[in-house]
Amino acid sequence: MPDMKYGDAQIARQYSKIRNYPSVNQAALREMHRQVGDLQIDERGVAQRGLLVRHLVLPNSLAGTAQIVRFLAEEISKNTYLNLMDQYRPHYRAHLIPELNRRLTSQEYAQAVEMAHAAGLYRLDERKPIIWFPR
Repeated sequence: MPDMKYGDAQIARQYSKIRNYPSVNQAALREMHRQVGDLQIDERGVAQRGLLVRHLVLPNSLAGTAQIVRFLAEEISKNTYLNLMDQYRPHYRAHLIPELNRRLTSQEYAQAVEMAHAAGLYRLDERKPIIWFPR
């Protein structure tokens, strides 16, 4: 279950100090898919074998979700199982980075889901945003 964190090399370098993240990550995903193929689930709903990709959607489109879902659909498989996560929470030093110093909006998450569907991905594990109300 690999992660795809960034679709843009400049953003990966800026926020995580990682060089060439998308190209290295994509090469790894290609090889994983070559070895195990698409996710296979038995009649009980238990994963048996195959690729399951996780992607955390970030505020302000910083994760490059459009690039990631396009890559998965066009270069891996439209049958790729994608765990599209909305759980980003600003912690640690996020307060120093205004564009990352907030939670994801429900609209941003809905746009990410739409991007995945528009790219042709249909096996999505969608995490609906949770709205917390103080007691």
